[in-house]
Amino acid sequence: MKILENHSLASLNTFGVEQKARYFATAQNTQEFLALVRQYENPRILGGGSNILITRDLDGLVIKNEIKGISIIGEDDRYARIRVCGGENWHEFVKWAVAKGWGGIENLSLIPGTLGAAPIQNIGAYGVEIKDVLQVVEALDRTTGSIVHFQNAECRFGYRHSLFKEPAQRDRYFILSATLQLDKQPQVNTRYADVERKLHELKIEHPNIRDVHRAVIEIRQKKLPDPARLGNAGSFFKNPVLTEEQYRQLQSVKPDAPHYPFTHTFVKVPAGWLIDQAGWKGKQMGRVGCYEKQALVLVNLGGASGAEIWDFAQKVREDVQEKFGILLEPEINIW
Repeated sequence: MKILENHSLASLNTFGVEQKARYFATAQNTQEFLALVRQYENPRILGGGSNILITRDLDGLVIKNEIKGISIIGEDDRYARIRVCGGENWHEFVKWAVAKGWGGIENLSLIPGTLGAAPIQNIGAYGVEIKDVLQVVEALDRTTGSIVHFQNAECRFGYRHSLFKEPAQRDRYFILSATLQLDKQPQVNTRYADVERKLHELKIEHPNIRDVHRAVIEIRQKKLPDPARLGNAGSFFKNPVLTEEQYRQLQSVKPDAPHYPFTHTFVKVPAGWLIDQAGWKGKQMGRVGCYEKQALVLVNLGGASGAEIWDFAQKVREDVQEKFGILLEPEINIW
């Protein structure tokens, strides 16, 4: 293993911000990771760099997870159980599953990042979350050096939430792999309005998982900028979850406010809609802006620092809270 000093992270985060790590290394297997953890205190773990905003140069060690491997560990006529290592690219794994005709994750196509980050965030899109197919998370407990396994229920999954994001557990576990159960006789999920519209546009009446995979990719490519051309981390804020009383208060200001059922007592409101209604869609300040096609996406217009992007995000949050009484929470991790 080679330890690099004062290493640029610009090419390793999709915002493209130029910040440095005091020390940097890659781990290509569990043994390498263990050696690094024993040598350096509280290292940060970097996957695809697609769900972070780096606001400053980082002290200590940053480890890039490059532990790879996809293996079929069990299957029958109906299901296949797949163990996927944490350094695998998520979208490439989705393509692998779709090519085999195995369903359950096609709605999660083109989500950037690695498998290791997926359970932490409980990634979700178009009516599906990873918790719907995940069975086991294998992780290294950095406090004890032991490998532990979490069953689905033990992960405490919620909306963009898991045990691994809770304050008491944050940064404790390094995810080595996840075991997913995919359906060999899949029933497609096309309930999400955007997916239905895209399939109709493509003149597909009886879609299979390949059709849904294609539709989701086309939807995301139309809505979201390519980080290689315009630095971004996708959706910057979570969709806020409101009580019925909070939603009624919002309706008093915006009677046409869209909402979606969350539980029998809570509803979810699109954060992008709130930001748009507050007048931020397409707005720019210096080298940072709100994407013109999707208000939920903040973009680096060229040369912006992480601190500049975070300052812009704070202004958006403050304005939305002032106008609608709702405080938006970042979906991405702030370093």
